[in-house]
Parts: sequence; structure tokens; C-alpha cells
Amino acid sequence: MPSSEIIGWFADVGLSDRPTVGGKGGSLGELTRASISVPPGFVVRTAAFERFLNALEQEEPIRPRVEALSDHELEQITALSEHLRARLESAPLPAEVSSELIAAHADLCGTDPSWPLAVRSSATTEDAADASFAGLQDTYLWTMGVQATLKYVRSCWASLYSVPSIAYRRKHGLPESGVAMAVVIQRMVNARKAGVMFTRSPLTGDRSVITIEGAWGLGSAVVSGEVTPDRFVIAKITGEISVREISDKHVQHLPVPDGGVGEAETPEDLRRVPCLSDEEITALRDIARKVERHYGRPQDIEWAIDHSGDILLLQSRPETVWSSKERAPIAKPMENPLQHVMKIFGGRR
Repeated sequence: MPSSEIIGWFADVGLSDRPTVGGKGGSLGELTRASISVPPGFVVRTAAFERFLNALEQEEPIRPRVEALSDHELEQITALSEHLRARLESAPLPAEVSSELIAAHADLCGTDPSWPLAVRSSATTEDAADASFAGLQDTYLWTMGVQATLKYVRSCWASLYSVPSIAYRRKHGLPESGVAMAVVIQRMVNARKAGVMFTRSPLTGDRSVITIEGAWGLGSAVVSGEVTPDRFVIAKITGEISVREISDKHVQHLPVPDGGVGEAETPEDLRRVPCLSDEEITALRDIARKVERHYGRPQDIEWAIDHSGDILLLQSRPETVWSSKERAPIAKPMENPLQHVMKIFGGRR
């Protein structure tokens, strides 16, 4: 089926579509259009969320109740969050949204309607160049069947009203009318190994290196911090691997047969051996350089390597920690700009 107001296939969206597909959806579309391998999928656009929320607001207001809170009213935020999440998770989808989702699910899964999928929140306020709101909304891995997908789309929308998400928006004074949720739906990668990489050092900000972190199994174990990953640092230009820190990767996340992800002990013969070969580290470096060139700024990238050895990217977002430090003014602003000059010369007497 073609893209529509409700559904946007990765090949048809990009970063310029962030207002309708969110940060994650826009990035995955951008990577697809840049010929960088990502698992195939589509985005449930914010128009679907708006239709869903508007139907609910005809019965009882939602956005005005959130905006009436202040960020320090934790008890009230918690109570409202529980109420709103229950409403969103139990409400039926609008008929036109449901029919398009079912059709897109069938196209994505092909001949196997139970093909495992990831259902991932893609908020319009996340992964922006000047702020990272990642982690405030939900992701569901290894979901199987169209009914599970429909359920978790509603759960992703509901996570926009989690306690951390509401509190964050109230703290920063974001108007609720400008907040919406898209949802990414894509094929799962049965990863043998996975992790993250940064196109500048997260420790020093050095832009001449790429830092790669990885572990066995699905990348959720690395992202959640449940396992200490192996860490490699490789020079962007020369390809020299200057750091090899191999950890005891005692657990890994693996798919559960009936759907979802579980934790399992890593086999003894894999726990303390590098999860990546030098050839894989070099291949990841090449991909990271290509992604950074495409975006024109340092990136924070999630990657996976499947059992056939193919490397796929699951996400790329702007690196924000060191970039925000670089944007900070060196000197405090003064009412008279000449005072900067006078202070400098005055110190040389």
C-alpha cells in the first residue's frame, strides 16, 4: 500500500517530516533514503494520534488538564498519568486508522503475519538537534500478530502521558498543543550482537574517533544498562583501534518464542571474549562515517548484526552532550560589548 496521511513508509519520509513522523521515524526514513541499511518498516503518523486523541477529548479534556499542572506537583502528575494512560490504552482506534494499520501490517509482514516487529514511540519533541528527549516514551520489542501491534500502538501513544514525560514537558513549559506522537513499526532484527556507537568520544568530545559499544544478543541490554558492553575506540581516518575494553557480558536479551524479550545468561565461552571482530569494527566505522557525513554533525547510533553477519542501523540521533557544551558562550554577556575588549587589554598591564 502507498504512504498516506496515516501511514508513511520509511522510503517516503525524512528529517524534514519530523512534525508528522517524530524524531525516530524521520531519522529511519532519512537513513533509508541515504541507502544505509535499516530494518524495513513504516511510521504511524501524528495524524492518527490526533484523530485518536480528538475522539477522546470529546468525552473528557486531556491536554488542558496536563497544562494546568506545574512540574513540582508530582502527586497530581502521577494521578493524572495513571488515569490518562488507562484511557488511551483501552479506547478503540478510529475505524480509518485501524484499517490502514492492518493493511500496512500485512504488507510489512508479507507471507508471515506473525513476523516479529518492533513498535517504537517517535515523539515530535525527541531527537532534535538542540535537545534529546529520548527514553521518555515506550518501545515494545518482538511483538507478534496484528492485534498485538494495534495494542502497542495505543500503549506508545499512552506513554506520552507517563509521569516522566508529563513532568519534563511541564518543567520546560512545552505547550500540549505542540506535542504529538508518531509510532515506528519495523521488522525486528534477530541480533547475534548489538550496541551503540558515537561519532565523537562520549568521554572527551574528540571528533577524530568513533567509540563503539556492544554485547551479545539484542541491543536493549546495552541501552538499558543491564550489561556492561565491550568498548572499542577507532580512529576515523586511519582506522587504528586504540582502545579495547572487553567486559564480562554475563547476560543477554533474547526473543521469547511467544513474543517479547527475555533475559538469559550468556554462555560461558562468550562472556569474556570480544563480541566484535576487527573486521566488524572497521565496517561499523565506515557506516558511522557515512552517517555523520550525511547528517553533517556527530551522531549517536544504535546498530545490530544479525546471524548472517549483516549490519543494520536501528536509530541515529544527534549527539547532544558535547555539542551543547560547544554552543555555550565562552564569556558571560555584558551590557557594553566593549567591556570584553577592555577586560582583555586591562589584564595585560
